[in-house]
Amino acid sequence: MKRFWEHKLVQLFVLKAKYATTSAIATALEYVMFGLLKYQGFAGTYAHIISYACGMVLNFLLQKRFIFDLKRSLSTAFLMAMMVSLGGMALSTGIFVTLTQWEWFHQNDYVAKMIATGIVFFYNFYLKRFVFEKKFI
Repeated sequence: MKRFWEHKLVQLFVLKAKYATTSAIATALEYVMFGLLKYQGFAGTYAHIISYACGMVLNFLLQKRFIFDLKRSLSTAFLMAMMVSLGGMALSTGIFVTLTQWEWFHQNDYVAKMIATGIVFFYNFYLKRFVFEKKFI
């Protein structure tokens, strides 16, 4: 029985590592877009929302291809994943806006964005796993 749980924990760790890798790719796109939008004169919050939306679509495509076994129709999984991602965007934006109320974070908004990204990672992982595979753990 102990070996069974060890095996399950290793599988979960590997899945999270793979998820972290694809998330890092989508997050890299998000951060590049955030910087480009800020450079173009967009306010931080608007740049955050637009770049997050682009990252979430890329993330779905990568997760579908490399991470999760699809146990639903593609359209259902996509709609559910976008709903989860929109919840993640709302959570991430709330954290970003709250942090940037402080002067230091306002002037270093990339740090605020990184903190928000780190917190939302776990929210997204478990809910996306449910979306794709119909299980949380």
